[in-house]
Amino acid sequence: MSEEILINVTPQETRIAAVENGVLQEINIERTRARGIVGNIYKGRVSRVLPGMEAAFVDIGFERAAFLHVSDIDLKPEEKETGVEASPRLIHELLRPGQDILVQVIKDPLGSKGARLTTEITIPSRYLVYVPNGRNIGVSSRIEDEAERVRLKSLLNGLLEDEGLSGGYIVRTVTEGIEAEPLRRDLNFLRRLWEGIRERAVMAPAGSLVHEDLPVVLRTLRDLVGANIEKVRLDSRETYHRAVQFAERMVPEILPLIEHYPGERPIFELYGVEDEIQRALEKKVPLKSGGYLIIDQTEAMTTVDVNTGAFVGHKTLEETIFKTNLEAAQAIARQLRLRNLGGIIIIDFIDMAESAHREQVLKALEKALERDYAKTKVCEVSSLGLVEMTRKRTRESLEHVLCEVCPICGGRGSVKSAETVCYEIFREILREARQYEARQLLVIAAPSVIDRLHDEASTSLAELQEFTGVPVRLQAEVLYNPEQYDIVLM
Repeated sequence: MSEEILINVTPQETRIAAVENGVLQEINIERTRARGIVGNIYKGRVSRVLPGMEAAFVDIGFERAAFLHVSDIDLKPEEKETGVEASPRLIHELLRPGQDILVQVIKDPLGSKGARLTTEITIPSRYLVYVPNGRNIGVSSRIEDEAERVRLKSLLNGLLEDEGLSGGYIVRTVTEGIEAEPLRRDLNFLRRLWEGIRERAVMAPAGSLVHEDLPVVLRTLRDLVGANIEKVRLDSRETYHRAVQFAERMVPEILPLIEHYPGERPIFELYGVEDEIQRALEKKVPLKSGGYLIIDQTEAMTTVDVNTGAFVGHKTLEETIFKTNLEAAQAIARQLRLRNLGGIIIIDFIDMAESAHREQVLKALEKALERDYAKTKVCEVSSLGLVEMTRKRTRESLEHVLCEVCPICGGRGSVKSAETVCYEIFREILREARQYEARQLLVIAAPSVIDRLHDEASTSLAELQEFTGVPVRLQAEVLYNPEQYDIVLM
């Protein structure tokens, strides 16, 4: 399947969309004021040790202390060699309050929880993941050809001997089919990077950043762009040049894929991504057959309910239910990735009488989930048609990024935040300024949105007016709901 990466960049946020055969599959939004910290390495200081939870809280310089569980503390070299621990590891035997420790973030702060940490440092490059304290060589499970797995392991072992290097390595999926030289470049790059991290860690004070992972655009080029990607289109010339420079240095083979999109029409609007984002915030997901899904995201878990709706089928009731569930399995896999839903997920398929049908639906779900970059685990279909599954969660869901608790309904639903509406207004101003000759624009919106445009977003609004050459007036309308706004040409 052909896939394109679309990147929309503004001073306030960067949005990255993966579009497969014209259909949006994944959206990643990173805001300038709230950048993700997964992959960052910090010199932390243990603030509390909790024997009852076999965990510790570590100060890495944020308002909320980060969480380190005993299972995320790196094994000793002798334990790695044997693969068996001499005795159960207890947190109070490994850490003490006030101790300095080098840690890496494996999960962003989510809701009221602090970041999740590990002491097993991993450093990714284009083709490899370096595990400084590791001993083994692993190959991505997505490389299924056994002969290719053996070839890559042998190739890497030979390079490590030639270069006199040690440590553990994981061969990434995009490495499939490549020869020695790109791997050699990655090995030398990772060695220099790790030496720099170790030197900074010695000098750095506790609670400080030692190594920051790449910005989201460059991270996407490093991690996601593989053989199935046809194009990477960026609508920012500055970011395009930065991406080209990065590709020339790190991944020259993807240079022909990177394009600057200079069109007047916003790139996300051109590809229908804006509409897909709006639909991804709704609870109801229609299926082509006439059935539908209801997706409810809660603090504890996400539930997905499958319904036949208007679909009545052409044969028996069992056949109608089976076809609806098969279609739902495909749609669910896409929605989990699109909405970035993680943690525990309960899927309520329509009850199927035949066990063969239940097995086929489960296989269809597992097959559809294979394209997901996040790690998933699916359990069997119960007699009630329920499927329990998990999906690895490292960042906030799309709804949590774009929305806030509705002040009108008291938390029963959600609406877009004032910040999100402001950014939508900025994009609409830019679109209208390009398409129409206006002497002035009047923005009418809810008081909360107008207040933000006057305060936190005032600098961005001033820069936008200077860029378009069109002055903008603001008018608050108390009868407008938080998501409602109008832009009037004057």
